Amino acid sequence: MLGQLNNTQISNVLSSQAVGRLACTDGRQPYIVPVTYAYDGEYIYGQTNEGTKLKILRGNPIVCFEVGLMTDMRNWKSVIVYGIFEELKEEQADKAREILFGKVFSLITSSTIHEQEQQGEAEDSNRVKQVMYRIKIDEVTGRFETG
Repeated sequence: MLGQLNNTQISNVLSSQAVGRLACTDGRQPYIVPVTYAYDGEYIYGQTNEGTKLKILRGNPIVCFEVGLMTDMRNWKSVIVYGIFEELKEEQADKAREILFGKVFSLITSSTIHEQEQQGEAEDSNRVKQVMYRIKIDEVTGRFETG
């Protein structure tokens, strides 16, 4: 059976995942990348460093964001968010980092990461990025199939 997710189901999908796909465009070429994120019921929060994605987002803040769950080809859910990229500064960036890290760092289970942290050698450059952002949600849709 194919169907549409209701608002509660959409929120549950967005809240239950930590990786989504962010799509943006420079007006000539679409660009889509997987990103780690957190959803607080109002915004989608993420972080990034200077590069292609951030250059495109600063030039055109209109984005599409997708999250999917798939058990098999007949059992899946997909949520698509249409929104606006907002780069965050100072207190807003600190709050966003707290929300994101509260969700994502608890999912880190690599024994090498924990071993380094126990030895005081943890290197955060791959985990803590320079720019915090959020996506202001304008519209959201969700679909599912159950077999």
